Amino acid sequence: MKSAAVTEYRELEARVRAALREDLREAEFDALALEVHAFQKRWNAPYAKFCATRAVATTWREIPAVPQGAFKTARLSCFPPEETPVTFRTSGTTGEGYGEHHFLDTGLYDAAVLAGWARLGLPRLPHVVLAPAAEAAPHSSLSHMLTRLATRRSTGEAHFLPPENGAVDPALLRLLWQVSADGTPVALLGTALAFVHLFENRECRSFKLPAGSFALETGGYKGSGREIPKAELYGMFGEHLGLAPDAVLNEYGMTELSSQFYTRGLGRPHEEPPWLRALVIDPETGGEVALGETGVLRIFDLANLGSVLAIETQDLAVRRERGFELLGRDPAALPRGCSRAADERLHR
Repeated sequence: MKSAAVTEYRELEARVRAALREDLREAEFDALALEVHAFQKRWNAPYAKFCATRAVATTWREIPAVPQGAFKTARLSCFPPEETPVTFRTSGTTGEGYGEHHFLDTGLYDAAVLAGWARLGLPRLPHVVLAPAAEAAPHSSLSHMLTRLATRRSTGEAHFLPPENGAVDPALLRLLWQVSADGTPVALLGTALAFVHLFENRECRSFKLPAGSFALETGGYKGSGREIPKAELYGMFGEHLGLAPDAVLNEYGMTELSSQFYTRGLGRPHEEPPWLRALVIDPETGGEVALGETGVLRIFDLANLGSVLAIETQDLAVRRERGFELLGRDPAALPRGCSRAADERLHR
């Protein structure tokens, strides 16, 4: 028998799914966000306690945002463990612990991932993923996301060929030689670190992928002791794969969210789909910074229905007229993130 929380969740889930569209208006987002917030206060006890000492929200901007690190210290779920068979985990280091994001199922999560990808207008191509498939990494939100994209958007079989301990799978090199020779465009998806391992392999000189190919890199050098400027990384895409910067996309997301932000090439901000909002916040005043100023990202994700809608991240950004320019992790924050869960396989 379904609990009252599950019944209410399913009703709201249908409405959030209907809101995963390009013409979602501000007033509709605001009203739905407040309903999701009210649902979460009813059924998510740690979040209700967090909100109890804060003013009642009257707009989505006033919804209390939990610190991202709270996912490591509290079970921020509207449902008990027996009702949440799916759990995504952040990677942890000694003394840091894991953050966990719990789900009844991934139906809404998958719908948000696919809707966010569809609005980019990318061609359907054979997909090659430089990360483990979801079945091999069941607690990785990144592997789950990339698997859903590859299996739903790939023409033909999707290939999962992650580097292991920094070593590139020879099958990946053979596949890249093949597509370079036969002229078939391809989509390559992986973490930035996975691509760096590919580029540093002495067999990867210059494949010159066919016109129409593109790559998606999800950032992520966390825990590796490396940090490569974006312009330098995108230069490597050109040198080793023949991809111009505009043929490379970057995804910004995290285990604690259900939706993603994207940007293409260099010098452009990350932009949100209509069911997602990002504010760049002055950590001293709690208010939004002016255009061109730097602050901490605060994100509101309608697809985070079963956990917490509003999250104060540990990432710094510059507010832009459309979206934000990501600067990276607050230097005071511990390294963690969904990309690291995949990257740990590369350098463990």
